[in-house]
Amino acid sequence: MNTNEIKIRPATEADAAEILSIYAPYITDTAITFEYDVPTLEEFTGRIRHTLKKYPYLVAVRDSEIIGYAYAGAFYGRAAYDWSAETTIYVKKGCRHGGVGKLLYQALETALKAQNIINLYACIGYPEEDDEYLTKNSKQFHEHLGYRLIGEFRKCGYKFGRWYHMVWMEKMIGEHPEKPEQVKRFSEI
Repeated sequence: MNTNEIKIRPATEADAAEILSIYAPYITDTAITFEYDVPTLEEFTGRIRHTLKKYPYLVAVRDSEIIGYAYAGAFYGRAAYDWSAETTIYVKKGCRHGGVGKLLYQALETALKAQNIINLYACIGYPEEDDEYLTKNSKQFHEHLGYRLIGEFRKCGYKFGRWYHMVWMEKMIGEHPEKPEQVKRFSEI
């Protein structure tokens, strides 16, 4: 895939159906997400709206088709954690392993850094051994982009009649000054 043909832009609520069509197979066919039921379009649109109140929600577009998306959210809902964010990414089946994910995460990190966010965290489903629903690929992808393993929860997610682990990974994208700059909303950068 030629990544020069891919444009990254902020998502809008009008993109919800196309983004949901990327996410739905991850729910129904994989343990990459521990979500069981595909959300309604109304619920999913609300998720995008909620995220954009503070954080970036980005889409990768090729030939006017959305082929992936990434967004950030609160790491934990307390003021002391404002400089930390949890990252999420999904790439359309058939478009993975072509550089889309890297482009999305680079753009996401650029936006988060401009917001004065310093710490990034990724919560990743992780199998004991690769199976038809979940592989170790997501952890490897994050490692490739500079994340490091910081924790593992054993057999904490149950989907498709089996138990899966969850790992947390972390990446620092800035310094930790004595007095950090106030975090800005995505709409302010």
